Amino acid sequence: MSEIPFENLLESLLDEETRLHPRNLYRLSDLDPAEIESLAKTWPKIPLWRRQALLEDLEEIGQADTILSFEAVARQAIEDDDPKVRSIAIRILNDYQIKDLIPKFLDILTEDKDAQVRAEAALALGYFVYLGELDELPNQTQREIETALFTIIDNDLAKLVRRRALEAVSFSSHADVAGIIQKAFDSGDRDWMVSAVFSMGRSADRRWSENVIAMLEHKTPAIRAEAARAAGELEIKGAAPQLIELIDDPDKNVHSASIWSLSQVGGEGVRQTLEWLLEQAEDYDEINLLEAALDNLAFTEDIELYTLFDFPGEDLESSLSEFDLLEAEDEFLNNDVYEDDEEEFED
Repeated sequence: MSEIPFENLLESLLDEETRLHPRNLYRLSDLDPAEIESLAKTWPKIPLWRRQALLEDLEEIGQADTILSFEAVARQAIEDDDPKVRSIAIRILNDYQIKDLIPKFLDILTEDKDAQVRAEAALALGYFVYLGELDELPNQTQREIETALFTIIDNDLAKLVRRRALEAVSFSSHADVAGIIQKAFDSGDRDWMVSAVFSMGRSADRRWSENVIAMLEHKTPAIRAEAARAAGELEIKGAAPQLIELIDDPDKNVHSASIWSLSQVGGEGVRQTLEWLLEQAEDYDEINLLEAALDNLAFTEDIELYTLFDFPGEDLESSLSEFDLLEAEDEFLNNDVYEDDEEEFED
């Protein structure tokens, strides 16, 4: 089937009676300059419900096919009057990891009137905090991002935004981060504790190991799930027996997080457990998760075997750094945290 002309697609977006075929949305990928200009002129005229639905569809399509790029559409949508459209646009743009968007995300974080939009901007900045830790950002830019996030944690009126700012800055090795995580953890507030445990895992700081292990038995499913994820991120091998037990947890997120974390920590009985689960699995998503976990476990076991040999430290570090980066990036970009979160806002 021939590709729909771009102008025809724009006309279809304007016509509320026209049902868009999903395959036509692929035409919005990789727009050329002339098409971007046409889109900019047409965008404000597209009905709101269709702009929202369009962004939702593009987000889903883009996650399923990473070769596609809806960057141009999302750059237009991030200026939209509707907060839902802006929120989705930020999530789409975050997938492309574009450094020139840092000033835009910072501006949204501090100036946007909608709390959900500010929260999305905070999450998007987290990736750039991570890049700063890898020395892939100028020091001044890294400091600017961290300062903005610290300010939001202290001053934003919306609890959700402050939590997301904590989660974003938790990648940082800044001396103040550990104290902020501890304060959130000690608060006794369920939502702050969820963010704190998530941040413990993201921090790559083994000081949190005992807290994480203790939270594996917490009565709140969301906290158990984040503890399970954090145990894997921190590679707490002593958590393996508890993670195996949590596979039977009635909460789906705890169950899934435990499976993946077992693939990160490895250890005695882990491979046998995952292979047995795969043999019993009938659900398509469960099978995919277990197959991916077994692949990741093989990587974990190879790394453990590799470190047993007497290689020069510099060679080993350089050999592993690329794999570690790819794994961390993949985990950060695809970790659907807080699916069950209530979006609470404080006056």
